[in-house]
Amino acid sequence: MIYLDNAATTAHKPPEVVAAVVRALERFGGVGRGAHAASLDAGLTVFRAREALAHLVGAPGPARVAFCMNATEALNIAIAGLVRPGDRVITTAASHNSVLRPLNRKADEEDCEVAVVPHDACGALDYAALERELAQGARLVVLAHASNLTGDVYDVARVARCAHEYGALLLVDAAQTAGCVPIDMHRDGMDLVAFTGHKGLYGPQGTGGLAVAEHVEVPPFKEGGSGVHSYDRRHPLRMPESLEAGTLNAHGIAGLAAGVAFVQECGVEAIGARVRMLAERFECGIRNISGVRIYGGGGDAGRCGIVAFNVGDEDSAAVADALNEGWGICVRAGAHCAPLMHQALGTCNQGAVRVSTSYFTTEDEVDTAVGAVADIAAEVCS
Repeated sequence: MIYLDNAATTAHKPPEVVAAVVRALERFGGVGRGAHAASLDAGLTVFRAREALAHLVGAPGPARVAFCMNATEALNIAIAGLVRPGDRVITTAASHNSVLRPLNRKADEEDCEVAVVPHDACGALDYAALERELAQGARLVVLAHASNLTGDVYDVARVARCAHEYGALLLVDAAQTAGCVPIDMHRDGMDLVAFTGHKGLYGPQGTGGLAVAEHVEVPPFKEGGSGVHSYDRRHPLRMPESLEAGTLNAHGIAGLAAGVAFVQECGVEAIGARVRMLAERFECGIRNISGVRIYGGGGDAGRCGIVAFNVGDEDSAAVADALNEGWGICVRAGAHCAPLMHQALGTCNQGAVRVSTSYFTTEDEVDTAVGAVADIAAEVCS
């Protein structure tokens, strides 16, 4: 198997991640649910994971990192908690459905206004349109740090400056960038960062979180057991407990902590350079193949390890199936939960084939994929 679907989830994990999950399954009790060794072991592991993630994304401290299932849940928590009835929210056409659908629900049920800033046919964000929308007022800007379709990375510091100038908060969807693009909330002015564990942080599925700046308070998304203040009528309002009702997935978080440790040991910049090199090698290899069209390239802050393309007029799913059946190459085809970006690129009907690399992808695997695309194109476009 040649696995090139890492933007969906990284299949190849560092061995330390597997070992950490196994150890947790064998030894952990519930986090904050006792003063015995099994509970304290789990609690210490979770705290160290908070510390590592706070450092990784430049959060104010470990208490400002709340764990949840994935970036989707983190985005839902932030949007549900911050956007009030009648508020105005701005996002961009690069947004994933994990942003668009919660915002559309707010629009449908709470009379909120959702403004979408366009991207052009190369995937570039229209900053002038963003400023025009902000001039009309907004409670919140929600930005995809990188398009999950094209891999284009956007200038988050520029968006933060613009949002703050007009009094809006900035929520950043870092699902595609955490672990391969440097993130610093304090330096770049991000108010909230949603991340997932199972992509560039090389952790298990079912892990992720929300990092929140000191000046922002997000009310509880759900309420229940917290392990503290059990006699209070309502859920605690202090982070991180305020956003973590119920028993945490300590086994998954142990694996996530090991994944973050791997990323920190290798270095975010080094991992980013490798996944970009591999993606660029693939893109250069298919660029001159007759009938192949490559999308994106409009990011003003570079790319992450994603390449989107099509072969002639062939349906993207058919190309992905051919890659899998003929060469054992795993890619993603279709809409990628990014409907507005497909509208911008003109690929709504055909979808797109997405290749996404990881630190563990090899150059030989990339070259095999290039040859496979060439063979498919020769057959489809002859």
